[in-house]
Amino acid sequence: MNYLKLREEPLKTVVFKDFFSDYDYTQIGNIDFVISASPRHYGEGKDGLPSRGEVVSNVKSLLWAEAKQGKSHDIFESFVQLILTIGKEKTFEKYLPPKYIGAFDAEKFAFIEYHSIQEVFYQNDFNWNVAPSNHETKEFKQLHALCEKQLSENSILFKYASNSKELQKFIKLNFKSVESDSVKISVTKNNFVFVFQKWCESVKDSIAVDWEKAQKSGIIPADFFLADLLSSENESLKENLFVVLKKTKYELAKRIDDMGFLTSMSVGFLDNQRDHRNFWAVYERPPKSEYWDYIIGRRDLLVPQDIRERKGSFFTPKIWVEKSQEYLSDVLGENWQDEYYIWDCCAGTGNLLNGLTNYRNVWASTLDKADVDVMVDRVNNGWNMFENHIFQFDFLNDDFDKLPEELRKIVNDEEKRKKLVIYINPPYAEAANAKTINGTGQNRTDVAVKQKTYKQYLETIGIAGRELFAQFFIRIYSEISGCVLGEFSKLKILQAPNFERFRNVFQAKLLKMFAVPAWTFDNVKGRFPIGFFVWNTAEKEIFSETQADIFDENGSFLQTRKFAVIKDFHSINDWIIETRNRANEKNIGFMYANGADFQHNSTNYIVNDKSQLPVPRGTQVTTKNILEISIYLAVRQSIEATWLNDRDQFLYPNDGWKTDLEFQSDCLAFTLFHGQNRISSEHGENHWIPFTESEIGCKKAFKSHFMSDFIAGKIKENSEDVQGSLFEIETDKFSGKMVFSEEAKAVFDAGRELWKYYHSQKNANPDASFYDIRKYFQGETNGRMNASSEDEKYTALITDLRAKMKVLAAKIAEKVYKYGFLK
Repeated sequence: MNYLKLREEPLKTVVFKDFFSDYDYTQIGNIDFVISASPRHYGEGKDGLPSRGEVVSNVKSLLWAEAKQGKSHDIFESFVQLILTIGKEKTFEKYLPPKYIGAFDAEKFAFIEYHSIQEVFYQNDFNWNVAPSNHETKEFKQLHALCEKQLSENSILFKYASNSKELQKFIKLNFKSVESDSVKISVTKNNFVFVFQKWCESVKDSIAVDWEKAQKSGIIPADFFLADLLSSENESLKENLFVVLKKTKYELAKRIDDMGFLTSMSVGFLDNQRDHRNFWAVYERPPKSEYWDYIIGRRDLLVPQDIRERKGSFFTPKIWVEKSQEYLSDVLGENWQDEYYIWDCCAGTGNLLNGLTNYRNVWASTLDKADVDVMVDRVNNGWNMFENHIFQFDFLNDDFDKLPEELRKIVNDEEKRKKLVIYINPPYAEAANAKTINGTGQNRTDVAVKQKTYKQYLETIGIAGRELFAQFFIRIYSEISGCVLGEFSKLKILQAPNFERFRNVFQAKLLKMFAVPAWTFDNVKGRFPIGFFVWNTAEKEIFSETQADIFDENGSFLQTRKFAVIKDFHSINDWIIETRNRANEKNIGFMYANGADFQHNSTNYIVNDKSQLPVPRGTQVTTKNILEISIYLAVRQSIEATWLNDRDQFLYPNDGWKTDLEFQSDCLAFTLFHGQNRISSEHGENHWIPFTESEIGCKKAFKSHFMSDFIAGKIKENSEDVQGSLFEIETDKFSGKMVFSEEAKAVFDAGRELWKYYHSQKNANPDASFYDIRKYFQGETNGRMNASSEDEKYTALITDLRAKMKVLAAKIAEKVYKYGFLK
């Protein structure tokens, strides 16, 4: 059959019949195509597919796949859409993940093992609440960039025309078609996280542990789960685990007195081990031996998110480990490993130290005893690191007299410190995160401000101390003075205004650096740069500027970019604040403005009233500052935020904008038709309609004509008419009717057609705003506006408007630099 002629549902039918007829076709959430073991005989369902049976949570999936008709779709984009679908619905928490996920269309079928992509579901603060089918969202693009390398290197692709037999053989070899319900479920690197979650639901509370006290002492449920999993006949097979299972009890690796255990050395069960027996009657243990190192090495995926951020339990990708060691060699000389001592004081499981050659000079410490055990286990399995150079140490709280003797002597010796390299990828946790800003979370002050180092240096470095990495750096600089610091961190240390006090104190000389996308790091969210810096703390220099090498996610060199401190910093927020409290002003909205860099652009938008906002941070939009507000929003939204400009600061402008009337009118046009204009008639009177009733075919009168009158130059100072008395406006910004550029006129023309189409609807609201119109056609799900509409004419009109807006944005962007809003 010619697959190319089929729409999506019939295509799924023939692909199932041609390649998967020995299996069961199952329904799981919104996943297009789910194949599981143990075929059951159903009647014909929709489009000839087997009718899907009742789904239970322990369905043994073999494949989750995304389907597309035709052959024009990017197969990687299909994978990303599937990953977004899985992440949005948290399918991996409700159902046992399959060995493979897949994507197919009318030409080809591609597979990738689930474990290759599973860690993307554990990113910090990633917004999964977007439509997976919308490939234009920043979340989709972010996920595509994050997964592209894994997909390109690890996916297996078959074309029906040339690889049909190979595809059939691959399915037969890798998918077990019949599995008895009496056979236990194997635990693999694909599903061990899911099994752990089920273990927490079924077994954790039956263990005689006060988990709150245990967590404060560094013991977490994952330690007990690993003791269970890596066991046979209820006896742990690895003695060097932090917790081991001994038949009917757990034994701890060390004595802890205040943990809340029934005994100080061992822990029993509260139910005579009933739940424990029932759970392990379903799952097979131990896993195959080839999975052990992977599962232990990825213990971080089982650690609660707040603890992971506190401990920095994140891997440094191999590509950047190698690149950082290359840069250390460039700075310190090719024999640096023989000439210098190396200490990773937040080593996690030690992956930053992979690739080093002289481990006699290397020490590794970590906050977590379990991570120490993992590193020791790695030594026992062939890692060349010396076991007595691995130790538990809380760098932000412990005294240096707890260090191993040889390392302590180096730290205490002024000359030897000059030959010490502190080589680290510290945790990035801070007191506030994106959820705090959006009003969905609480300040995590306990993460940063409870550390001894924070309290000791608070007066010295100020607000920068809320960042854990800054605490590491200031203690290293102050108490191990003279050493070389090779570190991964955000670029705030170079540019952020909040780090000005830190930079004045941390007077180390920056010798060399490179920057890469943050999303390439395990469990670090999104679109900002992470740098690797080599500092010499023996040379005193306040940082002013540097040239950095920039690499893409694949390690390919992109460019050299200058990073510099902006002296006498005054932000765009300082500028807009000056527009407040003008005489006789009337409020027509509120602009949310949080932060003054690209990373905060998503929290820059206009609403009717500040009561709608999670945090009322910003400024009133009034009849006297409408032009400056429009300039502000247009300046910040006309240039796309990228991972590289993420921390670039918007600045207080020069005076050039004041006489550029075309720039002012361009910015007004841009603001009126931009998605960050969220004025809605549902929340009060809408003063933002840029047209008259006759222009757009509205048969009812608007409540407010302010915007169209303002544009037409009809609003005069001290006007006596009703509209004028409500909206008095200064006229020194322009003379009479506003004059628009050709690019702005094109935007107005496209917007006018959109308004006309809306008012042709029977139930059109005469006072509808641009936001209201979009919501009318696109609808919303769970309080969020959908990304697209099923109305084809609306889709064509909004697409045309957006295209015109892009042209206008490019024109505005040129003036952004000209008038000093950006350097």
